Amino acid sequence: MTAQEIRQKFLDFFASKGHTLVPSAPMVIKNDPTLMFTNAGMNQFKDIFLGNSAPKFPRAADSQKCLRVSGKHNDLEAVGHDGRHHTMFEMLGNWSFGDYFKTEAIDWAWELLTEVYKIDPSILYATVFEGAPEDGTELDTEARAAWLKHLPADHVLTGNKHDNFWEMGDTGPCGPCSEIHIDLRSKEEQALKPGREMVNTDNDEVIEIWNLVFMQFNRKADGHLEPLPAKNIDTGMGFERLCMILQGKSSNYETDVFSGLIGCLEELSGHKYKENDKVEVAMRVCADHIRAIAFSIADGQLPSNVKAGYVIRRILRRAVRYGYTFLGFTEPFLCRLVEQLVADMGSAYPELKAQQKLIENVIREEENAFLRTLDKGIRMLEDNMAKNAAAKVVSGVDAFVLYDTYGFPVDLTELIATEKGYTVDLDGFKAELQKQKDRARSATANEFGDWQEFAADSGVAFMGYDTLRVEDATLVKQRVVKQKNKTLYQLVFDRTPFYAEMGGQVGDTGWIESEGEKIAIINTVKENDLTIHIAEKLPEDGTAAFTLQVDEARRRRIQANHTATHLLDHALREVLGTHVEQKGSYVCADYLRFDFSHFQKVTDEELAKVERLVNAAIRENEKRVVVETDMAHAKEMGAIALFGEKYGDKVRVVKFGPAVELCGGTHAEATGNIGLLKIVSESAIAAGVRRIEAITGEAAEEYIHNEEDLLRTARGFFNNVPDLAGAIKKLVEENAEARKQLEAAAAEKASQLAAKLSAEAKEINGVKVVRFDMSVDPAMARNIALLLQKNSTGLALCAAFAYDAKPNLVLMYSQDLVAAGKNAGKDIREAAALIQGGGGGQPGLATAGGRNVDGLASALDKLVELATA
Repeated sequence: MTAQEIRQKFLDFFASKGHTLVPSAPMVIKNDPTLMFTNAGMNQFKDIFLGNSAPKFPRAADSQKCLRVSGKHNDLEAVGHDGRHHTMFEMLGNWSFGDYFKTEAIDWAWELLTEVYKIDPSILYATVFEGAPEDGTELDTEARAAWLKHLPADHVLTGNKHDNFWEMGDTGPCGPCSEIHIDLRSKEEQALKPGREMVNTDNDEVIEIWNLVFMQFNRKADGHLEPLPAKNIDTGMGFERLCMILQGKSSNYETDVFSGLIGCLEELSGHKYKENDKVEVAMRVCADHIRAIAFSIADGQLPSNVKAGYVIRRILRRAVRYGYTFLGFTEPFLCRLVEQLVADMGSAYPELKAQQKLIENVIREEENAFLRTLDKGIRMLEDNMAKNAAAKVVSGVDAFVLYDTYGFPVDLTELIATEKGYTVDLDGFKAELQKQKDRARSATANEFGDWQEFAADSGVAFMGYDTLRVEDATLVKQRVVKQKNKTLYQLVFDRTPFYAEMGGQVGDTGWIESEGEKIAIINTVKENDLTIHIAEKLPEDGTAAFTLQVDEARRRRIQANHTATHLLDHALREVLGTHVEQKGSYVCADYLRFDFSHFQKVTDEELAKVERLVNAAIRENEKRVVVETDMAHAKEMGAIALFGEKYGDKVRVVKFGPAVELCGGTHAEATGNIGLLKIVSESAIAAGVRRIEAITGEAAEEYIHNEEDLLRTARGFFNNVPDLAGAIKKLVEENAEARKQLEAAAAEKASQLAAKLSAEAKEINGVKVVRFDMSVDPAMARNIALLLQKNSTGLALCAAFAYDAKPNLVLMYSQDLVAAGKNAGKDIREAAALIQGGGGGQPGLATAGGRNVDGLASALDKLVELATA
């Protein structure tokens, strides 16, 4: 069976068992502060498991794209070194929401594996939870009885809490699980040692293929378990591993999931996959990582230096580094794998095909940037090794700086160092890395208390589309959250006018009132489909009736900016073309930010046209029209679905004249409420992705007033001349002419100094040496060196001088000395250590700077010593 057939058989099987087939959720998570990426099939159903939303169907199944780069067995640096682990992978899963439970889940798993996929039952094993006295749980006899209908007793094993009890986190839904393992060893090996003794021993051929989780408990903050009112099923089976088993391969990378990508890598690099261990690992890394990178970009997450973007950049750079080091790639190559990836997976995941060009361009730019960084890192490492020539050790601190600041992998540092006869202090590097992890963990550590409940939780009704004030609201629950040295409080009400941060729009602020008590709400966030109000104190009486009031002035500005992004989106498509797609946005009370796909800088003329179109739409005072409908009707209305967003059965369409968007945010009642839009910047944030920042209303007016003041001030400098532009142009031209004259004078002075210095040269060991310690502009010193080099033989210029209170060195060798083996770039680094600095350059001419002016005399002596050695 091909990979596509294997995936489809899974979906068809569970559809035949009454499951609703749901599409994969985006791999990049936007509205869950606890996760950056979907790391399991259950993530999109998390709200149901937590009881924050009701299930739309009792049973579901899908193939979910997931990303794991941390946690048990998911260290990014380990991916590629075996045939089983990945960053991005597909998770096949089936779910029950209070419908069927253990017996059906086990029976259907057995039926699919043995009757549909035709796996030999004799090599299958199942594990069940043995119980944990500390939690008050016992042996899972229900699951064991279900398995004994299909397997002999010696193939049904018990497992401890570590292996057979699944938990969503430190608190929340959890329960025993039953793992299905398969013994892929040869008959001879199986005869020597039975499979039951190999389960959960990290053997590469006796492996888990499916985990059936029986969610029946809720873990409280104090650690004790409470039964869940509705028991759920959550199963997950690794798609790539299943393909390996059914296709009779020994590694996931040998299946048709990866064979196309590996073949492409062979063709591009000229290497063969099994050529040697290093090439094999490098191709696995590249084939794995391109999937994670491409799917993330397709879901709207661009590589960057923060949060999820940093994870993607780290994955990409790891792949580039392996290609650079072991496959010989010195030009972008990952971007050339995208076409093959689309051919392999584009039919199952159409977002890849739809955004192929953008994905290729973003990856190409990232590769080019990192290849430049690799070159810079190599030069820095060489400088570091030159400073530590005696010890021949690269310190852990220096290795970490290369890794952390420049993305230079420590194993590449080690490889280059070894080639030069150096070692790397790996223990020191690991210590620095651990310090960084500890700092990051400390910065993000939150301690959540249990929810204190005051009323039945039947969901939160959002009233904020129509009103900014709600009276007689009920506090459903509250809890304490400790962050570093600060304690905050989370409040959930049955009804609220507060908009929770989502879809690029910031959360509302305001206050709540009850019985004379007024508490400020400093933010509103969405967590697992729950609207949470953040306060700095708790109400005295949680059972009171509450009035909730949004800060009206702030909300009005936010709404105006959000509506302006819709008008801006429409205007950009009008001016630049329908290829423009939204790639992100940020809407707050002070400004708006809009990211969109476009493959070149937007010209000033185009920006002006876009701005005029938006302001014309504002003057039209188009009224807000909101329609809740299904996706098909929304598309008929002209609404555009964004890649990377997950939409429900019903969608909300917001329409202002011809600007039609799918949007859950809040908006102005009419475009006229925006007042005015002013674009303040346009820039690139990635290959093929541009960013516009703009302001509206009073902020736009203030901006224009400030620009007018600046213009008046500038005109005053020119005696209020009517033609200010002409006056500025004349001044620029006069300055350019004056600069030309100054440069000519400086060149003449440099020529005279060069002649004088050449005449004063003293011969030492057959080399004519010019010592130079006069304080001059470093640029002039360089010009003098070039003049001497051009007109001299057997000459060395050794210059050490202070300029602007900073030490400078210049070392020049004439071309004949270079031909004889002299290298200024190498020699100056040794002298630069005496001024606590560094430098470099070409063999004939090099410069250096530093921090210690007092070391200039010693540095000059060192330059002369090296020049005449």
